[in-house]
Amino acid sequence: MTYEEVLSNAKTCMGEFCKACPVCNGKACSNKVPGPGSKGSGTVAIRNYDKWQELCINMDTICENKPLDLTSEIFGRTFKYPIFAAPIGAMKLHYGDKYDDLEYNDILVSSCADAGIAAFTGDGTNPAVMEGAARAIKQKDGNGIPTVKPWDINTLKEKLAMIKDAGSFAVAMDIDAAGLPFLKNLTPPAGSKTVEELREIVKEAEVPFIIKGIMTVKGALKAKEAGAAAIVVSNHGGRVLDQCPATAEVLAEIADAVGNDMKILVDGGIRSGVDIFKALALGADAVLIGRPFVTAVYGGGAEGVAAYTAKLAAELEDTMAMCGAHSLSEISRDMVR
Repeated sequence: MTYEEVLSNAKTCMGEFCKACPVCNGKACSNKVPGPGSKGSGTVAIRNYDKWQELCINMDTICENKPLDLTSEIFGRTFKYPIFAAPIGAMKLHYGDKYDDLEYNDILVSSCADAGIAAFTGDGTNPAVMEGAARAIKQKDGNGIPTVKPWDINTLKEKLAMIKDAGSFAVAMDIDAAGLPFLKNLTPPAGSKTVEELREIVKEAEVPFIIKGIMTVKGALKAKEAGAAAIVVSNHGGRVLDQCPATAEVLAEIADAVGNDMKILVDGGIRSGVDIFKALALGADAVLIGRPFVTAVYGGGAEGVAAYTAKLAAELEDTMAMCGAHSLSEISRDMVR
């Protein structure tokens, strides 16, 4: 199955909001929420995409001609590429009736593992969502990263116990989900967490803990203080705060501040292997990609995920070859401008 076929199929079953665009740049869906759009003016997802496009690649082919190594090692696991599928939930609400959250996670976790990468899975008020994600990850020998919302500590302990049983090699929290409407006014309260609260959660997890939703050096330093093993530079696709910077605008300064102390991941508008190269050059260890993996699943199931992952890998490999980087560790800041 080609990626063009995936897109064509997705257009027939994506629901009324997502248009399965050839390039997912946030423009067609804008501020459509429900739907895949951004909050308020709807410009943050567009800005995320545009800022990656403003970066240019410095070509240099005066170098040794030898095979390229795209493998990435994180927390003791080796992946074929530095690519993760980002956590996405409420599938029927935002993307149409073809899959619910459990069905989507089942396909995503399995197909990402088969493609040599891994998926972050979403969370929701329905406990079955995390239960299903944990089962899917367990079936793939822990090759997946459950992503919990910033619930109250007792709810988190219940979910973390489930995640431990699944044998997941890491766990994440999208701390910026504090801005999602369904998380507000819950009893017991859910939302923002102090460093001390995060430290308790990190200890409870007992595996490397990833804090997703970091957009400032100050936030990164607090995540480090809390004991996080990694952060995801992310503005939640523009869905929780209008008028904030693009992730490409803040990645380098955050990586410079804490990159020697923890793994740095980034999401937000990354749509091609060229974009992945740019993110790695700015200091990321790997990237997360969200909406296009939804299109891949809706348009082709496991075959769609395989096709999209192969497309990204081929583009990344070509870019590395044309810049003289033979491994991910050789990608450097001076390769972009």
